[in-house]
Amino acid sequence: MDDELLGGHLQELRRGTVVLACLATLEHPRYGYALLETLDAAGFAVDGNTLYPLLRRLEKQGLLTSEWNTDEARPRKFYRTSAEGAQLRTRLMTEWRSLDSAIEGLDGETP
Repeated sequence: MDDELLGGHLQELRRGTVVLACLATLEHPRYGYALLETLDAAGFAVDGNTLYPLLRRLEKQGLLTSEWNTDEARPRKFYRTSAEGAQLRTRLMTEWRSLDSAIEGLDGETP
């Protein structure tokens, strides 16, 4: 199989799930770089150039809240899933599980 073809499809598949991954991970406050590390450690690698604009968009949509921690020498912006974001996460997780089940059912079918 062509690696470029596979890479494009994997990227498309991940693009649709990165919002859910962020909403699930940010149940506890994290700053951007820690979120990148957490997602990567879980096997969900996301580029910073993808993540930071996404965090700003989710915050603007009211799905995340943020606050600056200025206690350290370098200020850090911490993000957390809002109540509305938690509701969306629940609905997306339900849909994700339904889709996963449907795909599993299709995977075993014989033509």
